[in-house]
Amino acid sequence: MTKSKRDRIKVEPFLAFGNTHEVFFKGRVITAYQQKRPSSRNGWLKNVLATIKRYAGSSVPNMTVEIIFQDKTYVVQTDQDGVFELQVGDSPAQSAQNEIVTFQVVHPEIKNSPVAHLEVLRYSGATGVISDIDDTVIISHSTDLGRKFWLSVSKNALTRRPLPGVSSFYRKLTENGKLPMFYVSSSDWSLFDLIKDFLRFRHIPDGPLLLKDKHINLKNVWKSGGGDHQHKYQKIVHLFKLYPEMAFYLIGDSGQEDPEIYADMVQKYPNRVKGVFIRLVGKFDPARRKQLEEKISTENFHFVETSEQAIAILEQEMKEN
Repeated sequence: MTKSKRDRIKVEPFLAFGNTHEVFFKGRVITAYQQKRPSSRNGWLKNVLATIKRYAGSSVPNMTVEIIFQDKTYVVQTDQDGVFELQVGDSPAQSAQNEIVTFQVVHPEIKNSPVAHLEVLRYSGATGVISDIDDTVIISHSTDLGRKFWLSVSKNALTRRPLPGVSSFYRKLTENGKLPMFYVSSSDWSLFDLIKDFLRFRHIPDGPLLLKDKHINLKNVWKSGGGDHQHKYQKIVHLFKLYPEMAFYLIGDSGQEDPEIYADMVQKYPNRVKGVFIRLVGKFDPARRKQLEEKISTENFHFVETSEQAIAILEQEMKEN
């Protein structure tokens, strides 16, 4: 690696969240790139060029990252995709002030290595929400590879469209943002800032994004959001373990494997799932429904076509409880 290229390396932090005594950190090391803020006036050509720029940046493997939190120093290595993560225990909040964690590449040595900062978010309580993103929150056409690819490269955070009514449904689910919201998706980390901007622009409750670790570049950008989705199951299990006192609503769609993954969670944690909402993408195969019914009780498994249907079901459940 040449000195000039090393001088452009930086940490891109993604996650710093936890419970009352544990905190989970995640990020990656990349060659720095400058991305202009999205605009709703950008045409498809500008958006395609922005996508090329987004994926032209390289994740950097085998880098040593120093993490400083609560006056303690931790050292981690990036994996083959430039990603690192760390979970630390015995770290209760020390004051009512905002907690900040810092990240910096320390090896190989980089001149004036930039320091990245992230606020640590802690969640507690009895109820949380875990949601998929593609075709659950944002229109993605995940079952049509060509349409999905063109949509992903020709639109930006301000021109991508949400599923109708999803903002109202999620505000109802989270009691206007009082309950913690977590997103688990097969989108890759290069889309992290786009998804964050999209959620804010569309007034959809924000929360930690747990995306797919496998690096996507210009050669395989068309694979983003595809492939094996078992990583979603693993990330949901991680959330269940990080918040053992919390029961969750699970929100997804029928276009990929969400119903089967959520059924596995109901089976593994029968008393920890308050309800499942599956947005129907096309017709739901009767054979899939039968397999679910043979595996678990689908009493709290709600298949909906619109956000209005989901809101009506949620309001009825609230009345009954």
